[in-house]
Amino acid sequence: MNPSFDPSNLRTDLFIDGTWHKATSGATFAVENPATNEVIAHVADGGPEDAVRAIEAAGRAQEGWAKSTPRARADILRRAFELVIANTDKLAAIMTAEMGKPLAEARGEVAYGADMLRWFSEEAVRVGGDATGSVDGNTRILVTKEPVGPSVLVTPWNFPLAMGARKIAPAVAAGCTMVFKPAELTPLTSLALVELFKEAGLPDGVLNVVTTSSASAVVRTWTDSGIARKISFTGSTEVGKVLLRQAADNVMRSSMELGGNAPFIVLADADIEKAVDGAMKAKMRNMGEACTAANRFFVHRSVLTEFSEKFAKKMSELRVGNGAQEGTDVGPLIEQKGLDKVQSLVDDAVSKGARVLTGGGRPEGPGYFYSPTVLVDVPTAAELMSTEIFGPVAAITAFDSEEEVLQQANDTEWGLVGYVFTESMDKALRFSTELEVGMVGINTGLVSNPAAPFGGVKQSGLGREGGKIGIDEFLEYKYTAIAV
Repeated sequence: MNPSFDPSNLRTDLFIDGTWHKATSGATFAVENPATNEVIAHVADGGPEDAVRAIEAAGRAQEGWAKSTPRARADILRRAFELVIANTDKLAAIMTAEMGKPLAEARGEVAYGADMLRWFSEEAVRVGGDATGSVDGNTRILVTKEPVGPSVLVTPWNFPLAMGARKIAPAVAAGCTMVFKPAELTPLTSLALVELFKEAGLPDGVLNVVTTSSASAVVRTWTDSGIARKISFTGSTEVGKVLLRQAADNVMRSSMELGGNAPFIVLADADIEKAVDGAMKAKMRNMGEACTAANRFFVHRSVLTEFSEKFAKKMSELRVGNGAQEGTDVGPLIEQKGLDKVQSLVDDAVSKGARVLTGGGRPEGPGYFYSPTVLVDVPTAAELMSTEIFGPVAAITAFDSEEEVLQQANDTEWGLVGYVFTESMDKALRFSTELEVGMVGINTGLVSNPAAPFGGVKQSGLGREGGKIGIDEFLEYKYTAIAV
């Protein structure tokens, strides 16, 4: 039985210094269900005054929180993990209502976000250091790690629980206080997560949340404050560049998980059934609204027809509808702007010679729905070959040689993830080495994992989230020289 969304039991206020507040101005903004176009909640619309209160609370709490024991921080994260798991149905229902993804996917996101909390609860007690002697033998070198300090966290709308958990968890584990701005389009899931952190025993002032329709004003207040020492952002490359310029004014530590233009490469020796299954996961997770989504499909000419036809058949069988309805495979896109962008990209590709195997338009009725679409014979001049699609559209292009496809795959300013399907270990290792990306999926369409360092190269970002090094993004190294 699918859980029902209960709008009467939502947190919609700002969370500052351990208490819930209305915005200073009293303003709110509406949150819409993208499947129905109905307003489901009004959320506090924070402004610069609220941002000041939040960062000052984080600043006051930092010293005490930094002195807390690793075990105490680990225990809070473990309790938060257990609370998230216990509230899976509630969180999934909220997420589906405000973001649109099917409930099965929403539950999967809750599980992934919870795993981030569990992972960093275990890493919190494993922050080590180093001790050695100097080369001249006159000094003992002691290296320790300390919290960076108050951190600015900015998350996107497409994974409202997972992205919050992926940033909050390592900050908590490292001993950093936080100011957190969830996405305007999907704030409700983030606020529900924050409520669970409070229930888990996170001290007042450690996590402060300002929801807002004026993201630039709030975040700029934080980066200009002189209190914040770190910013972690997930979103577009364009916005990331703006935030990096702002962070430079106070030389803030920066982590940026930005856009992607993922190549999906099917070599001549690939297992086509595996490749089709991987393509469905890499393309259709979250309706294609993911930075890791396969954007450009490069298929060897010898297997082009077989792969394209089987892939198109699978895509055509997906059920499009309200994510809250049982049996739905594909929910709506997040807003009209995203829907218009996807249609424009498809129209442009078709006008330049691409053929539609399935989909190519939107169904009738309310909501921001777009039919799963497969295009073949897509020319390199088509806009969707150089633009992050963020929708359920697969653009397939044939290639003849490995050198050719590597050049095409790397011919982009982005470098987040690449996917390669081959039965040859030699080819797998070669492509893993030569693809200019931060992550490679070999014979798999899913790379996200709490134990793995998630992140990209080139204009796809800076730093890593998750894995053993994820906590280092919130730690500074201190070297002490001791004369002997």
